[in-house]
Amino acid sequence: MKKLLLALIIGLLFCPVNYGQSFQFKADDIDIAYKKYTLENGLTLLVYEDHKAPIAAVNVWYHVGSKNEKPGKSGFAHLFEHLMFNGSENYNTDYFQALESIGGTDLNGTTNTDRTNYFQNVPVSALDQVLFLESDRMGHLLGAIDQAKLDEQRGVVQNEKRQGENQPYGMQWDYLTKAMYPKGHPYSWTVIGEMEDLNAASLEDVQDWFKSYYGAANAVVAVAGDIDAEEVHQKVIKYFGDIPSGPTVERQEVNIPNKVNDSRQVYEDRVPETRVLFAWNTPQFGSREDLHFDLISSILTSGKNSRLYQKFIYQDQSASAAVSFQSSSEIASEFITWVNVKQGQDPAKLEKELWAEIDKFIKEGPTEEELKRAKASYFSGFIKGMERIGGFGGISDILASNQTYHKDPAYYKTTLKYVEEATIADLKNTAAKWLSKGKHILICNPFPEYGIVESSVDRSKLPELGPQKNSKFPELQRTQLSNGLNVILAQRKGVPTIVINLVADAGYKTDYLSSPGTAKLAMNLMDEGTKDKDALEINEQLQLLGASLNTFSSQDESNVYMTTLKPSLDASLDLFLDVVLNPVFPEKEFERLRDEQINDIKQEKSQPITMALRVMNKYLYGEDHPYSSPYTGTGYEDTVSKLTRDDVVDFYNTWFKPNNSTIIVTGDVEMNELKSKLEKTLGKWKKGDVPKITFNAPKTDSKNTLYLMNRPESQQSVILAGHLTEKYGDVSEIALEQMVNILGGDFTSRINMNLREDKHWSYGAGGFVIGSKEARPFIVYAPVQTDKTAESVTEIRKEISEFTSTRPATKEELEKVKTNQVLKLPGQWETNSSVNSSVRNLVRYNLPDDYYQTYDQSVRNLSVDDIKQVSNQVVKPEKINWFMVGDRAEIINKLDALGFDNIVEIDADGNPKNPAVKPIETDIKN
Repeated sequence: MKKLLLALIIGLLFCPVNYGQSFQFKADDIDIAYKKYTLENGLTLLVYEDHKAPIAAVNVWYHVGSKNEKPGKSGFAHLFEHLMFNGSENYNTDYFQALESIGGTDLNGTTNTDRTNYFQNVPVSALDQVLFLESDRMGHLLGAIDQAKLDEQRGVVQNEKRQGENQPYGMQWDYLTKAMYPKGHPYSWTVIGEMEDLNAASLEDVQDWFKSYYGAANAVVAVAGDIDAEEVHQKVIKYFGDIPSGPTVERQEVNIPNKVNDSRQVYEDRVPETRVLFAWNTPQFGSREDLHFDLISSILTSGKNSRLYQKFIYQDQSASAAVSFQSSSEIASEFITWVNVKQGQDPAKLEKELWAEIDKFIKEGPTEEELKRAKASYFSGFIKGMERIGGFGGISDILASNQTYHKDPAYYKTTLKYVEEATIADLKNTAAKWLSKGKHILICNPFPEYGIVESSVDRSKLPELGPQKNSKFPELQRTQLSNGLNVILAQRKGVPTIVINLVADAGYKTDYLSSPGTAKLAMNLMDEGTKDKDALEINEQLQLLGASLNTFSSQDESNVYMTTLKPSLDASLDLFLDVVLNPVFPEKEFERLRDEQINDIKQEKSQPITMALRVMNKYLYGEDHPYSSPYTGTGYEDTVSKLTRDDVVDFYNTWFKPNNSTIIVTGDVEMNELKSKLEKTLGKWKKGDVPKITFNAPKTDSKNTLYLMNRPESQQSVILAGHLTEKYGDVSEIALEQMVNILGGDFTSRINMNLREDKHWSYGAGGFVIGSKEARPFIVYAPVQTDKTAESVTEIRKEISEFTSTRPATKEELEKVKTNQVLKLPGQWETNSSVNSSVRNLVRYNLPDDYYQTYDQSVRNLSVDDIKQVSNQVVKPEKINWFMVGDRAEIINKLDALGFDNIVEIDADGNPKNPAVKPIETDIKN
């Protein structure tokens, strides 16, 4: 990293930045200084030291995925991944519970066709415990798995499958997998598998799978963070060294199907638009041509200057989405592209036009500027990922994946070199070789000798936590420009990224004074052109600078948000300020984005979760309230269709004033330098009067009412239940956070453990309090399988009622969530964007600057009485209203018997259907 930054800084000194300049990224300038160890049992250990935050990332990869399954056993790799979280022989307790208790963050496990990985970030004091837990389930798992656990996780996985297939276009991947690979090919079944195969999985299957693939020699452990490499090496020997290597694993050779002729497939789904998709078989992951396709994809659909965006969204406005990507896998890959056809457009015409664009690329290749943008974007994404030690794209992930797939942690240098060396001719030749035929339209080396070392680990208990390090939240520096604009700097030295966020006190609530959907449309349009630059020129400069810029609203705020790299800060800041001060809201872009927002509304009205979120506020607040519009902020089709360009200009002129805004900067910047730059530009911004929004009391007169939206043939019902509670600050917010974590916020919360882990009716359920300045909704949510809808309502009622009566929060529950909250704080602020977000929270709720420095002690001081008090203030079982999206014909009979005061059937805009209200008393079945 230091070498890369030095090269970029030297380049800046001798060549000042301007908008037309691009940086010449070099693979040789990027280096990850890892250390590699191989244990006697074959386990590979990779260590990377990063001392910017007192956390460690542990990433464990097993070289096994769905392609290792046998026919008739599909989905087993993914099912086994779930089982790995349910306890091991020497710690037979839920793994999420263990990690929550030690402050784990960015915690999960994933499975794909080729590998299974498990990862988490923890305070460095908890490193021994994580290594114990990971080694215990690698070497000591089978004795903890019984039929009950298998049945439990089988139900969870099946609900995950239902949830995925219940989404619009959800069956696409199943069709595509079967079409692209002949029967028997290792990629000819989906990772999540078939229902009948999951039902057939037995305990014997579990044991065979574990013995076959979860040996030490088939695993890579990557540890990154505030650690010492040799110390970690000794710890890994201590915990993992006695684990057997496992049997020889047969590696499958590259197997790319030779698809000569085009094929075609048509299916139906409940979606608002036709999707035209092309897919080709392409080279394996990590090959030179695989990287070529990453660049081709970027040229086709990354950014507003991309070819398919230009053609279908910007110019013709015939599609609402244009997507392409290289789906890379170990023995074969797929290149996929699609467009979503807007209503009223001819899908056959767009299919021909999509092929014409691909064919043009095959014949002509990219331009020099397109190739430069694509390379800059690729290197920028890689560098930004290096800021994080864990998670997808972080340091530990990079090292583990390259070792697993290529037997070389530094193979990333090879792929970066492939990108750097790619020429116009290379991309043209690769496209011609692989895309000119066979598209689908949706249309052995001896195994080394290993041994083990004698273990000294006492596995009857977890290792003690090491000494805890304090979380690091930067001191905030504040100033104010001459025009009243507040400036807050969170300085973090040595970090290569910089985040700039201008926050205006506006947001969706301002639609109360205008029309629903105005704030969202205005902010979407704000970065579409300035006095000197159009949208394409802005996008071009962002790509060349390695920056990104977004303009958007939330319920209470409107934001202009940029992430960039330190070497290109000056030019990036100039562009940022141009967007803030000189937006022109061009008429042609207004019409396009207004149509897109109407299309977004149609999309929301087809997706179960957003269907409920759109109508919830209307019935919780009443219609005459600043928060009563759809929570998504998109508004309604009729209100958005009537908006004019003058409406969005009025929004900007009304709310974007320096005295109504705060600019938050996070990164390696000096305050005096920053203020000087801002005073010369934003200092000229004229302040003015800003309207005051009056928050009248919510006008609601319903309780225990079910608002039902019919979605025929839904495999799941989405349930939301809730009521309004006090505005921010009227209750103890720290106590409220922990109360919510116990009831529904954490993975091991009461509601999730009930509906997911105990009943297996849901892939995930929980609760939360929506953040807003005024009265806020307390919500419980649960997507559940259709035939358990009524039963789930009963369980939710029980959990909420007992929480404030017979089964309040316990001391044990409070200690668990308190410990989790405090210990995960160090990893909470790893990136500049996360720090910036926390500062924005301070501004939004007028919190003191030292809030996060004292936060951990405030949490530690919480008592059970504090939780009980806030529970009685916030959780009101008798006030709850219910919102449900599901197949009315399948669920209504059981719902009638649940004792709702009323069942009101509403449409996707929240309007009651006739008869508007259905009395329940006459339908109760004794």
